[in-house]
Amino acid sequence: MKSRNRTAFLRSACWLLAGTLLSGTARAENAADTEAVVVTGIRQAYRGDFTTREIPQSIAVIDAQTLADNNLLRLTDALDFNASISRQNNLGGMWDAFAVRGFVGDENLPSGYLVNGFNGGRGFGGPRDVAGLESIEVLKGPAAALYGRGEPGGTVNLVTKQARIGETFGSGSAQYGSFDRVRGEADLNLALGNALTVRLIGYGEQADSFRDTITSRRWGFLPSVGLKLGDSTRLTYDLEWTRTEAPFDRGIVALNNNFGIVPINRFLGEPGDGDHVARALGHQLRLEHAFNANWSVQVGASYRDTKLTGVSSDAALGGARQKLFRDGVSLSRERRSRRYDSEHLVLRAELSGRFTLAGMEHRILLGADHDEFDNDQDFRRRRPPALASSPSDQAGYVINIVNPVYGRFTPPEPAPNTNRLDIQIATGAYLQDQISLTDRLQLRLGGRFDHVKLRVENRLTGVQSNLGADRFSPQVGLVYNTADWLSLYAVYGEGFRANIGTDAAGRIFDPETTRSIEGGAKLSLLDGKLTGTLAVFQMDKTNVLATDTVNIGFLVAIGKARSRGAEVDLTGRLPGNLELRLSYAYVDAEARSAVIDPNSVQIASGDSLLNIPRHTVNVQLAHDMAIGAVNGRIGIGLQHVGTRLGETGTAFMLPSHTLVRLFARANLTKNIEVFGEVQNLFNRRWFANSYSTLWVQPGAPRTASIGVRARF
Repeated sequence: MKSRNRTAFLRSACWLLAGTLLSGTARAENAADTEAVVVTGIRQAYRGDFTTREIPQSIAVIDAQTLADNNLLRLTDALDFNASISRQNNLGGMWDAFAVRGFVGDENLPSGYLVNGFNGGRGFGGPRDVAGLESIEVLKGPAAALYGRGEPGGTVNLVTKQARIGETFGSGSAQYGSFDRVRGEADLNLALGNALTVRLIGYGEQADSFRDTITSRRWGFLPSVGLKLGDSTRLTYDLEWTRTEAPFDRGIVALNNNFGIVPINRFLGEPGDGDHVARALGHQLRLEHAFNANWSVQVGASYRDTKLTGVSSDAALGGARQKLFRDGVSLSRERRSRRYDSEHLVLRAELSGRFTLAGMEHRILLGADHDEFDNDQDFRRRRPPALASSPSDQAGYVINIVNPVYGRFTPPEPAPNTNRLDIQIATGAYLQDQISLTDRLQLRLGGRFDHVKLRVENRLTGVQSNLGADRFSPQVGLVYNTADWLSLYAVYGEGFRANIGTDAAGRIFDPETTRSIEGGAKLSLLDGKLTGTLAVFQMDKTNVLATDTVNIGFLVAIGKARSRGAEVDLTGRLPGNLELRLSYAYVDAEARSAVIDPNSVQIASGDSLLNIPRHTVNVQLAHDMAIGAVNGRIGIGLQHVGTRLGETGTAFMLPSHTLVRLFARANLTKNIEVFGEVQNLFNRRWFANSYSTLWVQPGAPRTASIGVRARF
């Protein structure tokens, strides 16, 4: 569906859904014999009317306080606070990529996530800024029976700041940080009467970097409009309009496990390539209505248009073309260009309610969604010649890693490599019933049915491929409240995710399928002041893409993988007015079949998965205090990430790292606050992720910032 037609369809669908629901709810209100229920907030999708301890699933929340305390600005940095999440290849810093419990999606796409319950992370809008976010939910485990089409490790849901109807308030902040980072933010919630409120959120940032020649610019406008349509009905519209400009940066090289070959600040691309530019324009329209105290409905639509463009000079990975492997100083490079476009439309509706049957309470979720994702990629590259032909440094587009001279050679013109449109159209319906078998024991039964259509238009070969697939994903769980302070749970679920692309015969790959099992305990200690979850899990995945050994240059879906481990998440207050956040994860993620990966690297059964540490921990202590008339807050945090595989099919490992951070804020007056933080306090050298020994992303050295925030 082209953009103009899709936008018109979205607009019509939104108003059709809203009009249909409004007419239906008006009739329901007239007929209801129960008292009116006032809708004061927005219930999260797929959640239903459950407390956290009643859900047979591990859920961790990174709240607004944590985001503000640590002055977190990027989604990837915020996700470090949950140990179950590990960083992955981020396409030269131009998108968010992460694994949950060891599993990541398609490496050629950003990691998917939800925004207020809508699929929204697969486009090319650049790294997500945390401005406009109220909280980040990490929904772990086998929940595919509800969310559908996702990774089995879990899903990240971004909860945005909503217009608060009937209130007027605002804030603005300015800050200055290391490497000349300057940033401003504003948040204005403006009541336009008793029923209509507009919330205007925006940010702008410009920064240099610890990386040579790298300067970035970012801005975003993220307004929300809330309209009260009676005491029991609310309509919400959200806009996302953002832009990121930054050079494409693959990081440094590390040969023979030597991470000191070049300093971490050295840029090995070409400054003359200019910036990659990522743009996003998104809309969400959501309607929530409470029929009475027991039944409510949500209906909505989301549309997001993103684009990424730019050229770069990247280290060539092929050993037969890479001169660095011979002389240790001459890095052969490819010239690449990207024009990635995506359009993403989601329609969804969900009914939540409870009733009693045969003396047992039933709480149900009944919903349906429709998802269309167009992924249009024009990728071009010019590779260096094979070393067997004794190419010149100019032909190899070489840069000396010890003494780089930028602009030494005229950049080669990239040639067409991939020019393809992938279209995924998925329609699903789900039903979940949680039954109170006794006062202490609850049974959850759920299932989701999905019908997926895939179409690939290969413009280089002229071949068009189509595939239709149906899948039923069951889920069953138990929750047992042993005491006021302890509940136990267990859950089993299945799921699937569509693979993108075709095999040698032009056939679209079969979807990945997964089976997951999880068990755990939810705690409420110190009279409810300290809560947490302990969980153990195992997930198995099939139809992972691997190299076709018969048809060189093509892929097949035959791979298998497994992840298993244990987690601890604790949040709350300790004696002495100390606030604690603790997240620990042990993850053992490995290949379960001997295959050749998509980059023609041999993988053996039992090999670790890329960028997945066995041990990760993030802990933070904060203390609220007062000195005279000045109230404040101070805190210290620590993150440890263990060693992890840095290149598939090799013994190359990224070293472990332990980073310490400090933060503080002080309220100078009722409305004026100053804040500051220091990251990587002891200036440790660390590495965030890698794809190969030639694409290693170094982490930032010690950085600090200070700012002022005004509220009214």
